[in-house]
Amino acid sequence: MKIGIPKEIKPQENRIGLTPESVKVLVSDGHEVLVENNGGYEAGFYNDQYKSAGAKIIDSASDIFNDADIIVKVKEPLSNEVKMIRENQIVFTYLHLAAAKELTQGLINTKSVCIAYETVTDNNGRLPLLAPMSAVAGRMSVQAGAHCLEKNQKGRGLLLGGAPGVEPGNVVILGGGVVGENAAIIATGMKAKVHIVDKSEARLKQLSEMFGDKIIPEHSDKTDLEKLISDCDLLVGGVLIPGAEAPKLVTKDMLKKMKRGSVIVDVAIDQGGCVETSKPTTHAEPTYIVDDVVHYCVANMPGGVPRTSTLALNKATLPFLSKLAKDGYIKALRDDPHFLAGLNVHKGSVTYKAVANVFGHSYVSPEEIIN
Repeated sequence: MKIGIPKEIKPQENRIGLTPESVKVLVSDGHEVLVENNGGYEAGFYNDQYKSAGAKIIDSASDIFNDADIIVKVKEPLSNEVKMIRENQIVFTYLHLAAAKELTQGLINTKSVCIAYETVTDNNGRLPLLAPMSAVAGRMSVQAGAHCLEKNQKGRGLLLGGAPGVEPGNVVILGGGVVGENAAIIATGMKAKVHIVDKSEARLKQLSEMFGDKIIPEHSDKTDLEKLISDCDLLVGGVLIPGAEAPKLVTKDMLKKMKRGSVIVDVAIDQGGCVETSKPTTHAEPTYIVDDVVHYCVANMPGGVPRTSTLALNKATLPFLSKLAKDGYIKALRDDPHFLAGLNVHKGSVTYKAVANVFGHSYVSPEEIIN
């Protein structure tokens, strides 16, 4: 198969769909790989490395979209890219459709086959292609939050880890999944006071065993969330409902009770955000202020560390891409129900229930589509 890797065009997005090492694997399996000129440059992957791995360097994205059987990206296609997607073409990338009405309709109109990294599952119900970027975003969330707490960033002027004789900052992490766990790794490492809120007793027990007395586990049904939030200096939103819009756990009224100069990092912004006042921002202008609270809502946080992110993502995605290219999407998805869970749009039909529900589209089960 011909596998196309266009350069990402989302603002400040410097990741790329495949590393040269991944290209080498695919080429050795007999596939042709087309990489857009300097597509990996900002992540430290250069044209000569891709050429050495057996890729062809293509000058324009339009030629890649025109020639490739499979398009492999990192972020969701923007409008200019959607126009280039062909009928029956396979698109394999992060989509986050539940928060993207126009993109969903655009992909329906293309009659392409769209497989989303973020809804592929595994035997334990986890999300193996989302996990690497969730881990990166979770770790970055505390770095970003600590920076935003500085006075010159309009924060409280507070050092998250405190100082000799000075209490550390108070961090509240909403969600104990991959984002929450990785945020806690950095926050506890900084010696902050860390609360993790989750609805699962079992997960909170796991986190307590992992972190010991470095965290304070909080069961969402037994915690006064409003008070917890009003006392915090940094709030990290790491709540996820797979493939669906994030629940708005923090309301405008709660925000009014937060400290002046406190910081919210809403990692859930790709799925619409878990804070009512959240709206997507970019690495160029990452923050804004509502009711004296700094909001950091960058929708592609891992894009700020593109080399680390690309390497981590490829370790997870390459085995699935290899199956797609070797067997074709029908056999690859039919053979693996967890991979099938990634099918969101198929030739004009919405095949992911949460996406169909949020926008009122008819839902067709992926099993019905491929059988």
